[in-house]
Amino acid sequence: MGQDMQTPPSSADSNSHMLAVVKRQRLQDLLFHRLTQLFSLLVLVALAGIIVSLFINAWPTFAKFGARFIWYVEWDIINEEFGAAIAIVGTVASAGLAMLIAVPLSFGIAVFLTETCPVWLRRPLGTAIELLAAVPSIIYGMFGLFVFAPLFADFIQVPLRQVLGGMPLIGFLFGGAPNGMGILAAGIVLAFMVVPFVASVMRDVFEITPPILRESAYGLGCTTWEVVGKIVLPYTQKGVIGGIMLGLGRALGETMAVTFVIGNANRMPTSLFSPGTSIASTLANEFGEAADFHMSSLFALGFLLFVITFMVLALAKIMISRAEKAKGF
Repeated sequence: MGQDMQTPPSSADSNSHMLAVVKRQRLQDLLFHRLTQLFSLLVLVALAGIIVSLFINAWPTFAKFGARFIWYVEWDIINEEFGAAIAIVGTVASAGLAMLIAVPLSFGIAVFLTETCPVWLRRPLGTAIELLAAVPSIIYGMFGLFVFAPLFADFIQVPLRQVLGGMPLIGFLFGGAPNGMGILAAGIVLAFMVVPFVASVMRDVFEITPPILRESAYGLGCTTWEVVGKIVLPYTQKGVIGGIMLGLGRALGETMAVTFVIGNANRMPTSLFSPGTSIASTLANEFGEAADFHMSSLFALGFLLFVITFMVLALAKIMISRAEKAKGF
C-alpha cells in the first residue's frame, strides 16, 4: 500500500515527444539537403569562375585576332603575332596517338584480369596497375627523356624510317631526324600514363557483369572472346566509354610528361617524328616570362584547352545516350 507507484506517461506527453523527434529529424534533413546542395553549387561556381577568368584575360587576344586565332599558325613573341593552330594540332595528335595505343592495351589488361587471370595473380597485378596511376607525371617525363627517347630513336625511329619512309602515301609520316623526341614519342609516353586509368575503370565495370550471364554464355558453348564481345561489352558499354573519355581528358591536359619529350618547337609538325608543342607544354614553358599581350595569348590557349575538354565530355555524353537508345532504354 505504501509503495510508490510510477504513473505511466500520458498520451499528451508521448505525442509531444514524438512531435519533437519529427521536428528534429526534419531540421536535420533540411540542413543535410542544403549542405549537399551548397557543395554542388560550389563546384558550379568554381567552374563558372574559371571560365569567366580565362575568357576575361584572353579577351585582348580574341579581340585582335578573332576566330582566326584558332587556325593561325604564327607564334611570334617579338612581333606579338600569335596563333593556336600549332599547339592545338600537337595536343590533339599526341592525345589521339596515346588513345590509339592505350585503349587496346587497357582492354586486354581488363579482360585478362577479369576473365583469364589466375586467382593468385589477380590481386597483385591489379594493385600494380593501380599504383602506376600514382606515379607523378614528371617521373614519366624524366623516364621518357633520359631512357625512352634514346632507345626509341635507335630501335624504333630508324627502322620505321628505313622500312616505311619511302612508301607512297604514308612515307611522309616517318620522315624527320631520329632524335627520339616528337609527336609519336609524346603519344607513347602519354599512353603509358593513360593505361592505368582506363584499365582500372574497364576492370571495375567488367566485374559488375552478373556472373549468371557469363556462366550461361559459357554453358551454351561460347568462347572467352564471344563472352566478352557479346555479353560483357554490351552490358558495360557506358562504363567503358566513360573510362576511355576519362583517359582522353587526362591525355589532353597532361603537361610535364609531354613537355619533356614532344620537342617544344613552335612549328607545324610534318611527320610523326617531327618536334612540336601542345597547349599544356606551351603554357608551362612560357608563362614564367610572359607579359601583357603574350600573357593574354596564353590565357586564350588555356581557354581553348578548356573548350576542347568540354567538347570531349559532350561527345562522351552523346555516345552514351545513343548507346542507350540503341538498346531501347
